[in-house]
Amino acid sequence: MRINIKDVAKRAGVSISTVSRVINDSKAVRPKTKAKVLEAIEELGYKPNAIARSLKVRHTKTIGIMVPDISNQFYPEVVRGIEDVASMYEYNIFLCNTDLDSEKELQYFDVLEEKQVDGIIYMGGNISEEMGKRFKNASAPIILIGIDYEDYPSVTIDNINASKEAVNYLISKGHKKVGMITGKAHDPIISGVRKEGYKQALEENNLTFDESLVIEGGNRFKSGYEGARQLLELPEPPSALFISGDEMAIGAMRAALEMGIKIPDELAIVGFNNIDMAGKVFPSLSTIGQPMYEMGAIGMRVLTKILHDEELDDKKIVLNYSLIERESS
Repeated sequence: MRINIKDVAKRAGVSISTVSRVINDSKAVRPKTKAKVLEAIEELGYKPNAIARSLKVRHTKTIGIMVPDISNQFYPEVVRGIEDVASMYEYNIFLCNTDLDSEKELQYFDVLEEKQVDGIIYMGGNISEEMGKRFKNASAPIILIGIDYEDYPSVTIDNINASKEAVNYLISKGHKKVGMITGKAHDPIISGVRKEGYKQALEENNLTFDESLVIEGGNRFKSGYEGARQLLELPEPPSALFISGDEMAIGAMRAALEMGIKIPDELAIVGFNNIDMAGKVFPSLSTIGQPMYEMGAIGMRVLTKILHDEELDDKKIVLNYSLIERESS
C-alpha cells in the first residue's frame, strides 16, 4: 500500500498542512511537533514527492476550487470567470464538487492541501467548526466567493438588501401574501441571509411573517416544483413567490402552470441569480441578477494579488446586483 501524506498526519496526530510545512521547511514548526512528524515519516517509510520536497516555497501553479453543486447553473458561470483569469496568469484549476456534504468538504480540503495547491477558492455552504480549523491551519491562502467568513478575503453581493428589494418589488405590485422557497436549511446564504431579507421586507411593509409560507427547497428544479405545489395547495395560498434560486423558480413556474394558475395574473414569481435559462423560459423569469462571471474573475484576481504579494485595495469586495423585471411578475 502506498503511504501518503494523510497517513503521516494521522500517525503524528497533526494536520496535513503541518506535515507539508515540515517536508518543505516552508514555515516554522515547533521542534516537538517537527520531531513527531519526522518520526512518523521514518516509521511509515513515507517518500515525499521529489518536486515538493525540493521546494522551500510552493509554486505548483494550481488553484483548488470548492463548489457545493456544479449542476447549479450559478457555479459554472463563476468558475468560468475564475478559469479565464487563472489562465491569464498560467494557473491550472483543480475543481471539487462537494454536494454541500460537510464530510466531503473536509476530505476535498485535505486533498487540496496534499496536492499543495497555491491557493483555494471556496464556494461552500455553512462553514463548520472543523472546516474553520482547516482554514486557520491551511498552508495556502483562501478566497471566498458568494459567502463571507471572519477575516478571509471575499467577493459577494449584499444578499439581504437584494432579497429585500425583490420582496418589496412584489409588495409594490399589490401582493400582500408573499411566500418564499429557500435553499437547504444549512446553507447560510441561500436560506439564512436571503430569508432574513425577506423577513425584513415584510416587517418594513407592516406585513406579518408567516413561517407556513416559507418552504425549504434545495436549489434544484424538483425542489422548487414541489415547494410551489405545497404553497399553492394551502387553503389561502400566496399570490407571489420569492424564490432564492432561479432553477427552483423555474420549477415553481412549471408547478403553477400545471395547476392552471396563470403567471403573472394569478401568481407572480421572482427568482435569484439570473442564470442563462431565466430569460429563455416562458414566461421569462423576473430575478435578482448577480454578476456571476465577475465574481469569479475578481475572486481569482484577488488571489493572484495575494500570491504575488501585491497590496489588496479591499479584502471584502461587495459587487452590485440588479432587479431584472420580466414576464413572471
